[in-house]
This record gives sequence, structure tokens and C-alpha cells, in this order.
Amino acid sequence: MEKQKFSRRRFISKYILAGSVTLGTGMLIAGSSVMSMAKEGDSQQQPKTPQPVKKNPCDDLTGVSTEEVAKRKKLAYVNDTPIPDNHCSNCALYLPPAKDKPCGGCMLFKGPVRAEGYCAYWAPINN
Repeated sequence: MEKQKFSRRRFISKYILAGSVTLGTGMLIAGSSVMSMAKEGDSQQQPKTPQPVKKNPCDDLTGVSTEEVAKRKKLAYVNDTPIPDNHCSNCALYLPPAKDKPCGGCMLFKGPVRAEGYCAYWAPINN
């Protein structure tokens, strides 16, 4: 049986190559995780500012008594009609907005009313 001899030079070159590959792979993995952390950090540093939601003044019930709010609920008033042809602006009980007011009213309850609203007591306008 013949013994295979390894030279010291061949041994060192193989392990330097293997170490370099291992070190390079580790650096590549570490670099990619640092980059992903940097991208996450950028999104955290510059938070997106939410766009302000414009509130409809007809939804503001400030100054309306709790009894009147309860009456609105009892009459099943909603801001947007579920029935396309039946809405507050074509109801006999609707009070159109005054010149300086954005919202109308209703003969059945107090408070602002949207023209596109609806309640269970909708009545067609008789012409």
C-alpha cells in the first residue's frame, strides 16, 4: 500500500481557500441582513403622514340633544340611502339648507341632515 503524502503547501492553500469562502459567505449574509435592516430603518425614520379625512359638517351632532339623537336612530336615519330613488332631497319632510348652511334639516327631528340621507319615514314629494 502506498501512502499518499500531502504537502504542507497544498494543505495550507486548501484551508485558506475554504476559510476565504466561508468568510466571504458570512460577510455576504451579514451584508444582506444589514441592508434589509437599513431599509426597515428608512421606513421607520420617515413615517407616512396620514391624509386628513375631511369630515362632512352634516355628520356633526354637536349641540343636538340626546333625545333628538335617539329620535334619529328610532326613525332609522342613515347618511347614505340604501334605496337609490328614495333620499332626503326628494322627501316631502326634508328642509333644504339655508343659503349660508351646508346641511338641510327634517320636520321629524332636529339636527343636520344630508341630502343623500334616508330614514324609515321617507315620503315622496307630491307635485
